[in-house]
Amino acid sequence: MATTPDHLLKVPLNDLHVSLGARMVPFAGYSMPVQYPAGLMAEHKHTRTAAGLFDVSHMGQLRLVGPDAAAAFESLMPVDVIDLAVGKQRYGLLLNDEGGIIDDLMFVNRDYANGGDIFVIVNGACKVGDIAHIQAQIGTRCQVIPMPEMALLALQGPQAVTALHRLCPGIEKLVFMTGGQFDLACGSHTVPCFVTRSGYTGEDGFEISVPAAQAETLAKALLAQPEVKPVGLGARNSLRLEAGLCLYGNDIDSTTTPVEAGLNWALQKVRRADGARAGGFPGATKILAQLAGSTGAIARKRVGLVALERIPVRDHTELQDLDGKRIGEVTSGLLGPTIDKPVAMGYVTPEFTALGSKINAIVRGKPVPMEVVTMPFVPTRYYRG
Repeated sequence: MATTPDHLLKVPLNDLHVSLGARMVPFAGYSMPVQYPAGLMAEHKHTRTAAGLFDVSHMGQLRLVGPDAAAAFESLMPVDVIDLAVGKQRYGLLLNDEGGIIDDLMFVNRDYANGGDIFVIVNGACKVGDIAHIQAQIGTRCQVIPMPEMALLALQGPQAVTALHRLCPGIEKLVFMTGGQFDLACGSHTVPCFVTRSGYTGEDGFEISVPAAQAETLAKALLAQPEVKPVGLGARNSLRLEAGLCLYGNDIDSTTTPVEAGLNWALQKVRRADGARAGGFPGATKILAQLAGSTGAIARKRVGLVALERIPVRDHTELQDLDGKRIGEVTSGLLGPTIDKPVAMGYVTPEFTALGSKINAIVRGKPVPMEVVTMPFVPTRYYRG
């Protein structure tokens, strides 16, 4: 039976993962399940057709409390926090002074203006630095309260709502990027959870913030549903890549701006040059110049790529033009289980970002032809009502 090395932290469901036969690996300082006995391909396809349960308790959860919480948080990101309605969720980007992405995150307005909070979820590998950064920047304007007592589960797939409805009738009324407090039935008692209809797979699904002490009870109740099987980090990665979603540390990092990453959709109008609250975020001068298309403002941009031969193209593979000149690098790549083609994301110089552009990836010294395509590689199926 697998054991957790002493230098790694355990997630609340560690013993359950081991009992289910998971292969545990180090990830973000934790021992995490990379796959279960069914294997990555089966887990990926099950999530696309039914419902997969992911343990993402390594992620960081925190609360921002106080009447100035939204304005304070908005000062750190190029997104609209102040106007976010109660119960709505939004994708955000913490930036440094050069406009680079410190981390990407999700946040929900849980009625901070009336004694609630802004609930924030950050990436596991970044959470210590993120919380310290947020505390240092806005800790005098609002309370920054980490939530290590909470675990996080994700239930993803087209039958996720069917399974979760049995534990909580009424949960189906949530739509994509909304959330609320729900009691989930687990046998003879209920577990209080904060649930959002969102996720990282491109499928309909839910993320469930649950007290760590009750996480195993909830996980077992979900796994008892006929639609649900456990899914590990390996399939989580292939699912998010097919959905065209960035992985922090691979596709975005502190040297990448939102515009270079093709995340313009995450920059709300109110924060742009002609918006009511234009600028006012770290790196604003650089990012607004990039949005305006200023000459020379962008040296590279993220694109989606499909290999024209059945040869997987992995992370860090060099990209060249057809004359052999280096033009960029792959940041994420694998054989997409759903699309059944080698897919990748990477950064290339601006003249090769047009759809249909032909370039080469250099795999073991040989060129593999690739084409720039639109993303996502697999259509998303978020439930918008």
